[in-house]
Amino acid sequence: MSVAVTAFLRRVVLVACAAVSTQALANADYPVRPVKLIVPYAAGGPTDRIARVVADALRDGLGQPILVDNRGGAGGMVGSEAVANAEPDGYTVGIATVSTLTVNPLFNPRAIAINRQLTPLIQLLSVPGVISVHPSMQVKDFAGFVAALKRSPDTYSAAVAGAGTMSHLLIEATAHTLKVKLLTVPYQGQASAVGDALSGVVQIMPDQLPTALAHIRSGKLIPVVVAGERRLSELPAVPTFKELGYPDLNDLAKSWFGLVVPAGTPPAVAERLRSAASRAVQRPDTSARLYAMGARVIASDGPAFAALVDAQLKRNQAIVQRANIRVD
Repeated sequence: MSVAVTAFLRRVVLVACAAVSTQALANADYPVRPVKLIVPYAAGGPTDRIARVVADALRDGLGQPILVDNRGGAGGMVGSEAVANAEPDGYTVGIATVSTLTVNPLFNPRAIAINRQLTPLIQLLSVPGVISVHPSMQVKDFAGFVAALKRSPDTYSAAVAGAGTMSHLLIEATAHTLKVKLLTVPYQGQASAVGDALSGVVQIMPDQLPTALAHIRSGKLIPVVVAGERRLSELPAVPTFKELGYPDLNDLAKSWFGLVVPAGTPPAVAERLRSAASRAVQRPDTSARLYAMGARVIASDGPAFAALVDAQLKRNQAIVQRANIRVD
């Protein structure tokens, strides 16, 4: 090998080593500028409100501003796609929900492609669900609820936020598990579903605790069952699916929120983000704010979150196939 070639190769190696060292240093110093947090839903909704609490706490943990960027549209796919297509440098993070990661891919190939470009970072929170009924149904508890459905099959209807939503899957799975028949009515969004449930046009309303609680406390809806590892402090007289012997429904009725980053994000950067997010939501002031919103802190690690997503995808797919749920 000539001296010139040897010198050239030596320069290539030195340049490569310098690039690696520079990248390692950059990772070690991360973050050195503001981090964007993309929320795949419009401002003002439940996901946005939770994201802003998380952003406040994460700002202190990372020492940089967290810029909340709402990218609503296509059931969360617009925002998720923006995260997937971002530079994998740790400066773009996305809020993920049970819908974006475990429901959308069941109905839209675009969502499958998007999720393949995302890395689950951490499951932050869980939000319990509750099934309530209109007073006209004349039931006061879960036993009465089941008895009414069995006594009068196909008489009662349930309002769900849309075809193929988590509330739709929950109602179909509940009917299958309890061996009852009822009519599922998909609406164009949660607000319309709640409106008809409050007026008694439909009698059964699956919802997340934070949005259901005001209607329950006013007496306009009667809760019959909730999701939780134990009874909720907000509704101590209402049993959980778990204590009634339905652990699968208990898990299905919980919503959750997590963080995702673009695939290819350096492991050291991803771990810095995950660790900061975990500490952020577990801060007493932050967890208290989230609890007041109906959310319970989980703070899992990346592998556990990825395993949860995989398991729930398979579970939800089985429900969709069994109930023959279709989205036009």
